[in-house]
Amino acid sequence: MKVERDFHMSRGDGEDSYASNSRVQEKSILKTRPVLHKAVTAAHALSLISAGSGGGAMVVADLGCSSGPNTLLIVSEVLGAVADCRHELATTMMVVGGGGQPQHVQIFLNDLPGNDFNLVFRSLEQFKTLAAKDRREKPLLPPYYVAGLPGSFYTRLFPDRSVHLFHSSYCLMWRSKVPDELTGGAVLNEGHIYIWETTPPAVVALYRRQFQEDLSLFLRLRHTELVTGGHMVLTFLGRKSKDVLRGELSYTWGLLAQALQSLVKQGRVEKEKLDSFNLPFYAPSMDEVTDVIARSQAFDVTHIQLFETNLDPHDDDDMEMEMNEDAAVQSGVNVARTIRAVIGPLIAGHFGEHILDDLFELHANNVAVHLQKVKTKYPVIVVSLEARRAK
Repeated sequence: MKVERDFHMSRGDGEDSYASNSRVQEKSILKTRPVLHKAVTAAHALSLISAGSGGGAMVVADLGCSSGPNTLLIVSEVLGAVADCRHELATTMMVVGGGGQPQHVQIFLNDLPGNDFNLVFRSLEQFKTLAAKDRREKPLLPPYYVAGLPGSFYTRLFPDRSVHLFHSSYCLMWRSKVPDELTGGAVLNEGHIYIWETTPPAVVALYRRQFQEDLSLFLRLRHTELVTGGHMVLTFLGRKSKDVLRGELSYTWGLLAQALQSLVKQGRVEKEKLDSFNLPFYAPSMDEVTDVIARSQAFDVTHIQLFETNLDPHDDDDMEMEMNEDAAVQSGVNVARTIRAVIGPLIAGHFGEHILDDLFELHANNVAVHLQKVKTKYPVIVVSLEARRAK
């Protein structure tokens, strides 16, 4: 598996697409909205200082933008926050236009080359029409430019000191690669696709090391690309438990592994295929995240928190209530659709597209049984960072 080549969300806007099955991600974007707006305000003020009276551009990049409505939701949130900044400046200075503030916002939408950028660009046309209408109602909505930027965020993407704000949502739990030792032919995590209760400690250590190396690299690259004092808002799946063997995402992926194991027993999937499939994924704890940030010595943490969101994206009830059978069955279907939209292309590339329908039907059943026992939630970490001055 080569992550840069093989990993992407399900394309298009059909029933099984990511665009149609990304509500759980949308809920987290809306939950972290105040954190993003605060970072936009700080980045906007920073861009004013660097631009001086001659205007200039505020540069924003959304890393791992994917496609569908959430991509443009981020664009909308950034532009709306900048409009609020301009309104406040105009009110303070008693001059419409605020004088000396940047005339443009440049937004880069970044993802791996396999991302459905065609859908993004088609959607942008409708977005521009709506934005033009908003500008008539909100004259301080800034002029803006949007560009696609294919490439891994584990590589350099921008010139030195050129970006004011990085944003990334539901991406940094994905690793740059599966640890090399798990792809060398030896079966080290038999029957599983991620960390499970029976996963050997040595395999857990491989996943943890890959996370540490990836996040350290990510921070180093972004610090080079940010202007001094620039900001990042990063939201990603994490772990409440300090015990990685009992992390919430371990159970989530474990239910999918069980569905694959069922297909192995039916003779639909070769056991060797399952044993050689490992997810490029790691859900860290808060302590693991803050430790890597501290060791980087490149950023100050301005905000960090962990919140939870229901496994079923259509379940908006935060009460810890037992599900009846009918509700659990529907939730199982909802969860399986969400997981398929994310991981379906990677599964198809390794096992073949012909197993997808049966696999995720089994997965939906597994989730339904699980949810009748315990209402599971995704732990989500959001961290806002400010870049320190380069040494």
